[in-house]
Amino acid sequence: MEVRMNIPDDIAVQLQANGDMARRLLEMAALEGYKSGELTAHQLREMLGFDTRMEVDGFLKAHGVALEYTLEDFVRERAALDALLDK
Repeated sequence: MEVRMNIPDDIAVQLQANGDMARRLLEMAALEGYKSGELTAHQLREMLGFDTRMEVDGFLKAHGVALEYTLEDFVRERAALDALLDK
């Protein structure tokens, strides 16, 4: 899904100075969603296009956010591991 928003020019300049503004805004939204509990680590991974759980862990650590590891996360990762071992 594509989302559009209007940002004051001075704020846009500040965000662009630190890199890709669209990516920075996506990361900011993902972090807030994760911290509020609206997004799981798996959803964060999908939203940001990370290939591994380790990338999510590194991203969260770089932003000073503690990893919340749920039972749902464990069950999903266990199923993925089982599928790999069955091959």
